[in-house]
Amino acid sequence: MSSVGYRQLWAADPDGWRAAGAAWAGLAGPLDRRVGGLRAAGRRLRGGWSGVAATAADTRLAGLRDELASIAPALIEVDQVLAELAGGLAVAKARLSQAVAQAEAAGLLVDRSGGVRVDPARVRPTERAGVAAAGVAAALRAALDGAAAADRVAADRLDDLARAAGAGWASPPPPGRPAPGAAPALVSSWWSGLTPAQRRWLIGHEPALIGRLDGLPVAARDQANRLGLAAWRAELLAERRRLLSRVPPGPLASIRLRGVAGRLAGLDALVGRLTAGGAPRAYLLGLDPAGEGRVVVALGDPDHADRVLTYVPGMTAGLDDAPGELGRAARVLERCAALAPGERSAAVLWLDYDAPDLLTEAASAGQARDAGPALHRFQEGLRVSHDGPPARQTVLGHSYGSLVVGVAAREHGLAADALVFVGSPGVGASHAAELGVPPGEVWASSAPDDVIRAARPADELGRRALLGAAPLAAVLGWPDRTGHELWFGHDPSDPGFGGRVFGSGRGGHTGYWDPGNPALDGMARVVLGR
Repeated sequence: MSSVGYRQLWAADPDGWRAAGAAWAGLAGPLDRRVGGLRAAGRRLRGGWSGVAATAADTRLAGLRDELASIAPALIEVDQVLAELAGGLAVAKARLSQAVAQAEAAGLLVDRSGGVRVDPARVRPTERAGVAAAGVAAALRAALDGAAAADRVAADRLDDLARAAGAGWASPPPPGRPAPGAAPALVSSWWSGLTPAQRRWLIGHEPALIGRLDGLPVAARDQANRLGLAAWRAELLAERRRLLSRVPPGPLASIRLRGVAGRLAGLDALVGRLTAGGAPRAYLLGLDPAGEGRVVVALGDPDHADRVLTYVPGMTAGLDDAPGELGRAARVLERCAALAPGERSAAVLWLDYDAPDLLTEAASAGQARDAGPALHRFQEGLRVSHDGPPARQTVLGHSYGSLVVGVAAREHGLAADALVFVGSPGVGASHAAELGVPPGEVWASSAPDDVIRAARPADELGRRALLGAAPLAAVLGWPDRTGHELWFGHDPSDPGFGGRVFGSGRGGHTGYWDPGNPALDGMARVVLGR
């Protein structure tokens, strides 16, 4: 065991590496402003100068502009690399602490070089003590090996960036692109056939395509989508100007103005989280400000995590409250880190569907069924792009989001090791066995004061309303006479559904993530597989 490695790991500062990465990413703003300045200079040039010399000057300005713009993805990539290094070091330090605590409990001493020996003042040097010492030494080696692996990966990626800076950032890729909605395995195969320079060209020149392709590495999608943030904000500002130009605006325009204002606020808060530089790093995997807005954000890198949670929110979710929904995913992730500090976990907010805004919309399974193919592709993409041994993947649905998850699992299949439903109105299935995950890996929780418990169409009038509003219920023959039927099938938190139930404290329909609620620990333990 290297004594330098042991001391170096204790002295390592993950937060310092994160801050360094954020500083590199922060250079993208000034760079973008410089590119904008060159673009404005080109427009002025074309307006007042013509001829061969003017054309040559304009071409040169365009070349400088493109050369500067091509650097932006590299700045984001440095941030990604250093954030992942920080995450790897943090996990390795946690494992080191656990090994030292294990030694202390066994009456062993760990010296400054990482050597392990029996403490004669506490334990006799028996064969059993020797076995314990060997176990601690192995745990220390595993922690150091993890830190070395993280360091090696980071060094290799930074070396690759340095070589690219010397040889030219990008070169155009060969013709042919995957179609939107292509199978993640095909997308991954196509990407694998490109050179690093070709990939960088695509990220810089076709970010709208790269940012939404399931099956691509999370890092590539994050780089591409971050390049579009300014354009998406400009799009919302332009929409607001159009609405404000109508005098008087009228009631419909006023409603739309409030919607745009909400989406702008949500986007700005999201950008703040993306650029915060804290732990865990956020990865932007998709964004569309149109309509109510759609967004997919990961906390931590799913491609390098041991455990990955995908959280699907329910009714009224949109870009305006995406920061709040992301906070729920973050709280589960925080509990995972507290319960298993030696493992790497990531959480994804998946809001890539049109969630119902009104109860009349939420009474139908239509929007859940429409979301199924996209959720199926996304989960398949996480499997395909993951680096190393497969992660444990958990998909969590809340409220109407639980119906989205259940219908996707039942009709399309989900690349998931576990499904979790909280505050569910039914999941589009009569029994857990219909959902296609391993036995014992369907979980549910329902708070005692959750209003969703009232969603039981017990009388004939309720039955007719259900079958009229939710045709899926008629197909599956709901409601039956068990007394455990919700709007969209058998209550998943009823033992008769065939899943497993974890408890929740009081907190209504949205209190599952409240600090101290046992449901929060329940969700985290499912993610960890404990």
